[in-house]
Amino acid sequence: MTSRILKESRCIVCIIFAAAMYGFSINNFLHNSGLLAGGFTGISLLGQKVLLTFSGIDLPLSAIYIPLNAVPALLSFKFIGKRFTIYSLIMIILSSTFADLIPNFNLTDDIFLCAVFGGIINGTAIAICLLNNATSGGADFISIFISEHYGKDAWNYIFAGNVVVLVCSGVIFGWRGAMYSIILQFASTMIIQMLYKRYQKQTLLIITEKPQKVYEVIKECTNHDGTLFRGKGLYKGKDRNMIYSVVSSDEIRRVVSRIKHIDPGAFINIVKSEEVTGNFYRRPNN
Repeated sequence: MTSRILKESRCIVCIIFAAAMYGFSINNFLHNSGLLAGGFTGISLLGQKVLLTFSGIDLPLSAIYIPLNAVPALLSFKFIGKRFTIYSLIMIILSSTFADLIPNFNLTDDIFLCAVFGGIINGTAIAICLLNNATSGGADFISIFISEHYGKDAWNYIFAGNVVVLVCSGVIFGWRGAMYSIILQFASTMIIQMLYKRYQKQTLLIITEKPQKVYEVIKECTNHDGTLFRGKGLYKGKDRNMIYSVVSSDEIRRVVSRIKHIDPGAFINIVKSEEVTGNFYRRPNN
């Protein structure tokens, strides 16, 4: 019970930190240079800019961003998980509030630097959320839903959708800011894919003298199964055992470390799997 409370407390602290990073980035890199973030944040910023430009109404970001996330949050609550949705709502409310409250420190007027560092900070903040069982809302809910139900890493699809939003911004406000915003989105997407690997798959091909113990490690660490092939090593003509298994990329380091511990002589080939169909265990987001 105590360990669970500590774990949840750590998650909430990380989410608060990520929200502060996200709000800081919006105010000091996006607002400072007229750039747009992706997803519902980008839509909210675009709506905020349209209202201010054409109606003179200066709404806080939270007034647009929080209501916009209501429907995706309800769908997430039903199809993804309750705790996941609650953590995500904390992130949504805090990040938009921080964006309204954190001052602009005028760090730089260089739009390229704003695009690159804004993307890096945004991507890092989103990755921290995802690693702690939450999202920054909107399009991230959609991405997680696609990943959960179809077993695909959906961030590139989200990037394509973000480009559409930025094209709309380019039509209304000019192409310079929109094109630099695409650079920001690209940087953000690359950071997320580098740090968050849950929906990326890796195939393990393991030649070992201890197949049963290796299989037990895979089962214990990942809850995934394995298939044993028996063959003959051509160099020495000895009988060999090869285990085939597919695991999530974020599990690879721990699994390989454990396998090398029980069988230092194991030969392990790790291959990136583009897509997997059939039964594949996924840890629940509840």
